[in-house]
Amino acid sequence: MSESPFHAGKLLLFDKPLGWTSFDLVNKVRFAIEKHYKLKRMSIKVGHAGTLDPLATGLMLICTGKFTKQIDTFQGLPKTYTGTFTLGGTTVSFDLEKEVDQHFPTAHITEEMIYEVAKNFIGTHDQEPPVFSAKKIDGERAYELARAGKDVKMKTSSIEITAFEITRIALPEVDFRVECTKGTYIRSLARDFGLALKSGAYLSKLCRTAIGPHTIENAQTIEQFTAEIRSTV
Repeated sequence: MSESPFHAGKLLLFDKPLGWTSFDLVNKVRFAIEKHYKLKRMSIKVGHAGTLDPLATGLMLICTGKFTKQIDTFQGLPKTYTGTFTLGGTTVSFDLEKEVDQHFPTAHITEEMIYEVAKNFIGTHDQEPPVFSAKKIDGERAYELARAGKDVKMKTSSIEITAFEITRIALPEVDFRVECTKGTYIRSLARDFGLALKSGAYLSKLCRTAIGPHTIENAQTIEQFTAEIRSTV
């Protein structure tokens, strides 16, 4: 068989597990299709419409075949995230990829301050991406330069946060729900949130729950996908 139903183009919704890179998921989807339909290696186009860090879980849009031409459109859709900021510390990656390197006071932080600071982030802002990110600098990924010990200067980019809800406060943890535009780094938001509270903060948990009209409730696991295509003739 030289082709599969996926060559014509499909948009697939997946729930990425913790610890996987975005490319891990893409490769597993491609492998499952090629194995079932007895295709040559790399004979079908499969791509994702927006990365998720290995320490994040949640919704990823995977395009196959001719639908890969629409990836840019899907990438431009607004995103919704839920997660947890941990106050009182920072890491160079702004999340738990790296160990906490500095500690800051939190005794002065009240619930009222937390709610007020969250309101101040709603709107358009210039945000500095994390050094440990996939942003390209002179053709190289920022995280590759950072891991090589090179001094990396990140340029700010304009982002918009349309909703920022605080859903739980149990200091040092603060749970949130954020709606934002393409290119927003929730890890950077954690860093900036801590600074606004005259303390420190890092992202300790993150789940993407929606991309435009597509929601995590309609997503499948790679195991469910593999079982589904195995059931087809």
